[in-house]
Amino acid sequence: MIVTTDHRISSALTGYNLLLRNKHLDSHLAGEASKTVLFVHGATYGATDTFDYAINGQSWMDLMAEQGFDTWCLDLLGYGQSDRPSAMDEAPTNHPPLVDTAHAVLEVGNAVTHILHSRDIQRLNLIGYSWGTAICGSYAGQHPDKVDRLVLSGALWIEGLAPTGKPASSLGAYRTVTVEAMMSRWATGLDTQEIDNIVSEPERQRWCQHTANCDPRFSETGLLRAPTGVMKDYSQCRESSTDWYDPSLIRSPVLIIVGDLDIETTPAQGQRLFERLTHAQTKQITVIGQGTHSLLLEKHRHQLHAGVSNFLQG
Repeated sequence: MIVTTDHRISSALTGYNLLLRNKHLDSHLAGEASKTVLFVHGATYGATDTFDYAINGQSWMDLMAEQGFDTWCLDLLGYGQSDRPSAMDEAPTNHPPLVDTAHAVLEVGNAVTHILHSRDIQRLNLIGYSWGTAICGSYAGQHPDKVDRLVLSGALWIEGLAPTGKPASSLGAYRTVTVEAMMSRWATGLDTQEIDNIVSEPERQRWCQHTANCDPRFSETGLLRAPTGVMKDYSQCRESSTDWYDPSLIRSPVLIIVGDLDIETTPAQGQRLFERLTHAQTKQITVIGQGTHSLLLEKHRHQLHAGVSNFLQG
């Protein structure tokens, strides 16, 4: 049987708390760096609505727990089941962008400290998805002694993208998305038959509705709010042609894994990042066919799961 425990830990913003969820078998609590995993989510949707979203009765976290991993996921401030800062209850234009990468790295650091202390271990594995790869890559470079292995699922890397000439100077504290926009984003670049072959419309609708409902105000507004710190960082890096973080600082083994139909964090971007991992102990890149940026929710997710588990088990 899987044991689920939700912890509340401090945000990097004083006065707020984050959800840190743990799943493991009741008969097995590893206390081993190689079997301890922390998931970190992307720019719009929290960890509890992605890594711990059950499809056919099982989430990715459930699967890893059944494989003997001590599995954790973190909802950053303003996401999932974590607190929303008061600025998100005002008009977005009243405040600057919330929760940028530097802020997120601090929160991941708080989560790592909590996990290492509670399990009496020195290192753990990190799995980042989308923006979470920039967060985890940054953390791994800053704290190489605390990261055993690093997985970058849909690696966010914008080197080589031409500046747009339109800096995002008017960003507010947060942005909003509708269920319809979530559905449309998922199918970008694909016709109806192509996306339905990857994941059915009812499955997409079910996940989008479920995830949008994590916003405490969704029932009254029909909107999911997401902090815009990541958009600020993206704009600054792209317009100035600077790196989001320094991959050469990463010392752990690294796996980059991406769907071939991912147009948000493309295989080509993953390859550029792969080439910059000049001091990783080992590195590999895997491209999975018929997978979009939401590969972890699609029918080929089992290839993603298997690739990650095999990598973490060495």
